[in-house]
Amino acid sequence: MTLYLDRDRLVATMEEQATYGATEDGGLHRLALTEADREIRDWFVDQLRAADLSVRIDEFGNIFGRREGSDPDAPPVLLGSHLDSQPNGGIYDGALGVVAALEFVRTLNDEDIETTHPVEVVNWTNEEGSRFQPAMQGSGVWAGVHDITAERAKTDDDGSMLCEALDSIGYHGTAPAAPNTEYDAYLELHVEQGPKLAEASADVGVVTGIVGFTWGRVTFYGEADHSGPTPMHRRSDAFVAAADLITAIRRIPGTLGDQTVGTVGYVHAEPNSINVIPGEVTVTWGFRDPDDRIVEQAYQQVLTEAEHAAQREGVDYETEERMRASAVSFPDRPVDAVRQAAETLDTRSLELVSGAGHDATHLTSVCDTGMVFAVSEGGKSHSPSEFTSSDDCYEASNVLANAALRLRLKRQSEPGLQFS
Repeated sequence: MTLYLDRDRLVATMEEQATYGATEDGGLHRLALTEADREIRDWFVDQLRAADLSVRIDEFGNIFGRREGSDPDAPPVLLGSHLDSQPNGGIYDGALGVVAALEFVRTLNDEDIETTHPVEVVNWTNEEGSRFQPAMQGSGVWAGVHDITAERAKTDDDGSMLCEALDSIGYHGTAPAAPNTEYDAYLELHVEQGPKLAEASADVGVVTGIVGFTWGRVTFYGEADHSGPTPMHRRSDAFVAAADLITAIRRIPGTLGDQTVGTVGYVHAEPNSINVIPGEVTVTWGFRDPDDRIVEQAYQQVLTEAEHAAQREGVDYETEERMRASAVSFPDRPVDAVRQAAETLDTRSLELVSGAGHDATHLTSVCDTGMVFAVSEGGKSHSPSEFTSSDDCYEASNVLANAALRLRLKRQSEPGLQFS
């Protein structure tokens, strides 16, 4: 049995979701637990109900839609991703996975296909981690990786608590933020956010695992002073120390491995005036690699480099690791299901490890987990220039749907269910 989704409806739904939090340059500004996030959540719940799914919202705002199977005791297969975005991000990141999962259950309804196992569609809270840290927060709480009390107390840069923001948009649900049953599998479709598929002329990615990473920040404490009368030898410039660390973070990956990457994505200076020597500067680090040992080496190197930078400039400093995620390898069963689905659909595929973190990272502790990647043209993501063609969205969504069918959604012994 091969399932083909409704291409026009899939594309129209992608276009519709992109209107919530749309920016003038064609991007998306839909930060977690903001008004734009409330609007897309309302839209998503309406879509779930229109597809005759029962809706469940948990205490961390994760939203589930459930389509029952013929065996009420069978463990569900879960599909989805996230609807929040980066600041001024793209319209495909996360959203394609949610829309594809929604279109899958719509097509099951259209074709009057009764699955043995229930199917659930999910939108995870705050995957991006741009407003509240850490990233993949909702799935981490649900999977038991993070403590819900501690995560609900997190604050954004304006001092707003996550629990208050969740209440303000009306998505503090009543269901426990934890699996309410055993789950059979989780599948997530996502845009690659990198260039490998396009460079290999592949149509979809069969994801075999996800890199590990460390996120953190270093704050340097110097002495704010007048930029004119203060002699150079009398300065304790926090920004000079920060600049030294920034260049070190750029160099560290080259000392470790050909798959290691390092990024400084955030800098904040106080008092941030052209006429004042910076007295306090915070910079972030981010390192990723498929090998957790290399991630740890990068972390240790950044601590050493921060100390040296502070000593050279005569300033104090403190460090804080904000998030650490171990690399994961997906089990054979879901990877095989994705691989075989691509073969059945005669879709050119490439096996690869994800260089970005995804909610699937946390789901590996709950059930068999796999991912499908769609092509990112130019490898661009987290910006308005992020682009995945309608054809690529459709091909990857069909692979997701057919991989889900292979994951025991119907009993293999049932008449008429044959995979070739």
